[in-house]
Amino acid sequence: MCEPKNFWVWLLQIVGLLGLLALILWLALRPKPPSYSVDFISIPQSSDQNGTIIYNIEIENPNKESDIYFDDINLSFLYGENQVAQSTIGSFRQGAGKTNSMFQSADANRRDLKSIVNAFSNGTAELKAALMTRFRYKTWGIKSKFHGVRLQGTLPIGRDGKLSGKKKKYPIKSPSKKTARFKIKH
Repeated sequence: MCEPKNFWVWLLQIVGLLGLLALILWLALRPKPPSYSVDFISIPQSSDQNGTIIYNIEIENPNKESDIYFDDINLSFLYGENQVAQSTIGSFRQGAGKTNSMFQSADANRRDLKSIVNAFSNGTAELKAALMTRFRYKTWGIKSKFHGVRLQGTLPIGRDGKLSGKKKKYPIKSPSKKTARFKIKH
């Protein structure tokens, strides 16, 4: 091994080694974002009264070392530009490597529900799901800053008012540049 003759060269080697170690630890422990998907939705067949949209959302924490602390999750269902229903899931903690499946309901707007019932009675209609929340990671007892997300997904609805298609889960993910953005009413 080469012995440095100068104290400053030796100090530079130590600082470089510590920097490399910090980079490796940061890359190994950097948490991955949670994934969201809808695997069940049921829309009432009749639009005579205020209806309730029933859905199941699955939230997966892919991190082995980090818990996730969610604030309230706002989920909106839109048909075209109109908000059909909105639901809020209260704040909760999700353990490392866990998947939560939440069966929820959302009160639907009568006028907008009527338009979607007419659309899927004629064939398959596309309902948009928009999700907004913020969360923090907790790794080794240290909480991170808040991370905000605005996600969207498309849910094909069949004649029976349930999910149609071959997929079992429909992801809600970041909007791409190809898909059109839509507004979320508060």
